[in-house]
Amino acid sequence: MESNLRPLSLGEILDRTAQLYRENFVLFAGIAAVYAGAMLVLNLLQIGIAELLRVLQMTRYVQLASLAFVVLILPLVFIFSGAAMAANNRAVAWVNLGQPATIRGAYLSILPRLGRYLWIMTIATFFIYLPFVLIYGAFFVLIFSFVGLKGASAHSGAAADPYAGAIVGIASILILLLSFPAIVYAIWMALRYSLAIPASVVEDLKARPALRRSVELSRGARGRILLLGLLIAVIQIGLVLVTQSFFIAMAFKHKMVLPAWAQAAQQIVGFLTNSFIGPMYATGLTLFYYDQRVRKEGFDIEWMMQAAGLTVPAPAPESAAPQTAPVEQAAPVANIEPAPPAEPTQPSAPQNPGTAHE
Repeated sequence: MESNLRPLSLGEILDRTAQLYRENFVLFAGIAAVYAGAMLVLNLLQIGIAELLRVLQMTRYVQLASLAFVVLILPLVFIFSGAAMAANNRAVAWVNLGQPATIRGAYLSILPRLGRYLWIMTIATFFIYLPFVLIYGAFFVLIFSFVGLKGASAHSGAAADPYAGAIVGIASILILLLSFPAIVYAIWMALRYSLAIPASVVEDLKARPALRRSVELSRGARGRILLLGLLIAVIQIGLVLVTQSFFIAMAFKHKMVLPAWAQAAQQIVGFLTNSFIGPMYATGLTLFYYDQRVRKEGFDIEWMMQAAGLTVPAPAPESAAPQTAPVEQAAPVANIEPAPPAEPTQPSAPQNPGTAHE
């Protein structure tokens, strides 16, 4: 497939995303299936451990085991999701430029720099969710430091503080009021850093340069990127509702507790859903990355020149060798004394050749 690099509208980017996804479904779904498959194995393992505890009459440890298992698999979820995102960006970049791409090749190309991509995701996540950490951290500190002490004094026999409930209510209202600007800030920061992974994958940038590159390239496209994300979210929610409706109804029927076989079937359906919907957003972001480079830097012209072999080679670094070589060669010649000129003959020598040979 030939590359089609030119400035695209939002509708054209969506069409291009659908076109690439349809023509390379096995490639993109296969990349996402690596992450979805790892999550499927981990979730089935968690279901198996919980069922084993029930069989062994140790149901009191089920919730504790589930919590510990979640804490243990969180790093694996982060690693596999970062690898899948970077591999998808790499494959979309190849396909968009008309180059061959494979699942194995995409993963092999990003594995040497996987730590870099995970670090980019870590920095971006920190800045995106920092307001929520501060807001809810302050709330829980208030609850445990003030209300906890008042509750302890009440249990010890002292009169309960009539203002404790009011303070908790006011703090809860403040949490709600501060959550709205925090959500706006989080969305804004996510849009600013949305092109960091594609920039790092394509241009081989380290974490901070990639984040700065994303901030620069995303200017003028953040509204369109937001619409893309909203559209993908609507599609994902609709697909989840369709595929999980049976299990949701069964959960209500069994008092929100699914049998083990139903939980396993639910995870398998989730694996298929994630493999299908997972690559869409990453594909669209990579197309936005190239579209912004075309708009801001004329990347389409640069790519056509490179494909035609018209790029100007970088000048060779200057060397002192051409200047020193003549000097080194002339030095021995300079040490040779010139032959003394012949002594002048008598003025009449031309008229008397015989005297010139005496």
